[in-house]
Amino acid sequence: MRKDQLHLLTFIAITVIFLIVASFSVKHFIMESSDQLITIQLESSTREADEMAQLIFTQLTSGVELKVIRENVQSAINDTDEMTSFISVMDWSGKLICHPKMTKVGEKVNSNQNILDAFEKEDRTDQLYDILVSQKKDDELTHQSEVVHISPVKESDLLVAANFNLDKITIQTQQLKNRYYRILLLMGGFIVLLSFFAVRILGGLYEKQLESKNSALESELFNLSKLNTDLIAHQQQIIAEQTSQPQTEETTAKADKQRILTYIRNELVPISIDQIAYAQTENSITYIFRIDGKRSTSNLSLDELYQSLDASLFFRANRQFIISISAIEKIVRYGNSQLKILIIGNDNVEIIISKNRAAEFRQWLSI
Repeated sequence: MRKDQLHLLTFIAITVIFLIVASFSVKHFIMESSDQLITIQLESSTREADEMAQLIFTQLTSGVELKVIRENVQSAINDTDEMTSFISVMDWSGKLICHPKMTKVGEKVNSNQNILDAFEKEDRTDQLYDILVSQKKDDELTHQSEVVHISPVKESDLLVAANFNLDKITIQTQQLKNRYYRILLLMGGFIVLLSFFAVRILGGLYEKQLESKNSALESELFNLSKLNTDLIAHQQQIIAEQTSQPQTEETTAKADKQRILTYIRNELVPISIDQIAYAQTENSITYIFRIDGKRSTSNLSLDELYQSLDASLFFRANRQFIISISAIEKIVRYGNSQLKILIIGNDNVEIIISKNRAAEFRQWLSI
C-alpha cells in the first residue's frame, strides 16, 4: 500500500472514530446543558411566584381591595409572556384572573397536570428538557406555554402560577445546540488534523527507525555470510594442507604426538586431535566429543586442554566449550549481536559466542 493511500485511510479512520464518539456524546452534553438552563429558569420562576403570592397575601391582610390588587398585578405582568417565563394568577377553579395577555383573562387554564407534578418533584429535574420538548411536539402551536409551579395565596382562593414559554425555551435550546455543533465542528476539525499530522510524523519516525534496523540487519547478515565463507575457506585450507603434506618419519612422529588420552569408563582411549569435534566441561568434568558422535572424558581441565591444542584449529567459545574448526557446520545470529555455532551431526548442543568474543572469533576464522 502506498503512503498516500495509507495517510488517506488514516485520516478517514480518525474522522469516523471522532464522529462516532461525538454522536454519542453531543446529545448527552446538549441535554445536560438544556436541563441546567431550564432548572435555573424554574428556580427563578418559582421564587418569583412565591414572592408574588406573599405580596398579594400582604396586601389582602392590609385591607387592599381585591380589585385593586388584580389591577396592580395585571399592570406588573403585562406583555411578560414574551419572556422565557412569566407569572399569572388564577382562582381554585383554574380561571385566569391575571395574565400577561388581557385576552386570556377569564379563560380556563389548560395545563398538563402530569408536567406540573413532574416539575414539582426535585428528583425529576434531569428530565425537564425531555418533558417540555415532548409537550411542545404534542401541542404544536395551539399551546405555547405551560404551568410549571403553583404558589397558593394564603387565606384566599387565589393561585399564583409560574409559566414557561415553550417557544422561547425551544429557541434557547436550539441556540444552545447550534453553539455546541459549531464548537464540535471546530474542535473536531482541529483534533482530526492534529491527529492526522501526529500519525504522519510518528509514522515517518517509525519508518526511519525501521530502515535503520533493516540496514543494520543487512549488514549483520552480510557479516554472517562472510563468516561462513571464511569458515569454509579455512576448512578447505586445512584439508588441503593435510592431504598435501608428505608422510615422513618426522610427520609420523609429530602425528603420534597429536593425540590426547581420554577415558571411556575405566578404559584408556587415545584420540587423535583431528577427530575432536568439541570439548565441554560440566560439573567439573571435561568431556571430549568426537566427530563420529562418541564421547569420552579427560583428566585435563578445559584450560589445560586448550593449552595443549593448536590455536589455529580450536577456539575457546566460552567457559564451557572448545570447538574445532573442522566440526563447525554453520554460524548463525543469536540474540543481541551474539553468534550460535552449529556442530556437524549434532543439533542438540548450543554453543553461544558472546558479543565480547565475537570479534575475536571473526579474527580467528581469518587466520
